[in-house]
Amino acid sequence: MKRVEIYDTTLRDGSQAEDIAFSVEDKLRITEKLDELGVHYIEGGYPGSNPKDAEYFKKVKKLKLKNSIFVAFGSTHRPKHKARDDSNLKSLIETEAPAITIFGKTWDFHVKESLKIPLDENLDLIRNSIGYLKKYTDRVFFDAEHFFDGYKDNPAYAIKCLIAAQDAGADCLVLCDTNGGTLPNDIARVFKKLLTRHSSLVTSIGIHAHNDSDCAVANSIIAVELGASQVQGTINGLGERCGNANLCSIIPGLQIKLGLKCISNTQLKRLRDVSRFVNEIANLRHFKRQPFVGDSAFAHKAGMHVSAVIKRPETYEHIKPDLVGNSHRVLISDLAGKGNILRKAKEFNIHIPPDSPRLQEILNSLKDLEHQGFQFEGADASFELLLKKALGLHKKFFDLIGFRIIVEEKKQHGVPVEATIMLKMPNGHIEHMAAIGSGPVNALDNALRKALSKYYPKLQDVKLHDYKVRVLEAGKGTSAKVRVLIESGDKKRKWGTVGVSENIIEASWQALVDSIEYKLLKEED
Repeated sequence: MKRVEIYDTTLRDGSQAEDIAFSVEDKLRITEKLDELGVHYIEGGYPGSNPKDAEYFKKVKKLKLKNSIFVAFGSTHRPKHKARDDSNLKSLIETEAPAITIFGKTWDFHVKESLKIPLDENLDLIRNSIGYLKKYTDRVFFDAEHFFDGYKDNPAYAIKCLIAAQDAGADCLVLCDTNGGTLPNDIARVFKKLLTRHSSLVTSIGIHAHNDSDCAVANSIIAVELGASQVQGTINGLGERCGNANLCSIIPGLQIKLGLKCISNTQLKRLRDVSRFVNEIANLRHFKRQPFVGDSAFAHKAGMHVSAVIKRPETYEHIKPDLVGNSHRVLISDLAGKGNILRKAKEFNIHIPPDSPRLQEILNSLKDLEHQGFQFEGADASFELLLKKALGLHKKFFDLIGFRIIVEEKKQHGVPVEATIMLKMPNGHIEHMAAIGSGPVNALDNALRKALSKYYPKLQDVKLHDYKVRVLEAGKGTSAKVRVLIESGDKKRKWGTVGVSENIIEASWQALVDSIEYKLLKEED
């Protein structure tokens, strides 16, 4: 069985999408999810372009990745500079990444107009950059930028660029449809010519497609069928302009439809969860009609379709939805969900018998919460607490009597915020505590920790890493319901929690309490 390498560039190319701004912590969390999915390469960023990506590469080395190799991205060295003196190449080497990808010009138009150097000098840039990097890392991939446009205008020169990269030791030559304007028939034509007319090209070939003509997935699959062994893309097709090739469609297309080996079947079942996780971290709405992983991908309304699908799902479904972690949905009476709950419970080491009546109760509660606006894809800790509460495995660490937020505007000192909180502890003692903060949520968090720290000193290890708010109801203005997603962590782990309310403080409180209770429960495990 042919093995296809999956190369994810969500953290670099995907982060260039409009409305996307990943923090370093966001990128690390996504890295861990991609590793669980089993992608072979995770392109972490461009360390020579910004401090955030440089910080990511310092921290990613501390992650214990089991399946994936992290990759640093950059460009060939600058004209009129030697490779050994180029700051971009130095920054790539300093990451100590086991693989490095560099892009170089292969369209003569760009060499003449952007770099403004002779064509032969560009070949030297490619050759010298790759040769230099090969001294310091295990793998070097060459992204042949604008290759299909270059091959169309000057095929001989585009091939010379590939040969230069190959001769310098590149481990894969990745053909890039950078402008995203190439159609599938042109992808096929170019690949066939490469295979039949250029026998000197013996290095592995990859494909990197953009979606400006809505053909990125088709172009990627065709390229693999015709010989590409590495396919690059992003989760949910995130990327600059119209996006990159969507790995959530490419992976099942290759593995389920064509029988090619990409990731394990168990890992493939995580695909929907990873898709939704990335959207939550990116603070994006989930696209219901996204193929394979969307809510509507296997949803059916009343009528002939529903009757047929209940008897034989393949009548109106092109694959079994559970292969990608999705499920059937009958919109007038939702039949799906129990399998997902059992799978998540197993991840949390919580045993629920498949015939337990509690399972239906949990499912009903989950549906009600989702109707209210809760989403648990980026909030596993809240979902684990939900299960434990339903099964009687949850311990009450404190009860809220009430809290008050005071916001006072002072021209010379900004807007200081004070939170006062009153809690009842298990021993019956009442804790009444006040704290200030940079905002109402920060003040409330400080007051809560201050009140609990003498009872639960381990809470001093907990840090709030991220805080996101999403408006759920368009058109309602400041009265709209909001969802708050909080990421917390200690020295051992990180976890996400969620809250929903028309009151942003109340939603934040829900997420904060879940975060604290999750930590305390884990300390007792």
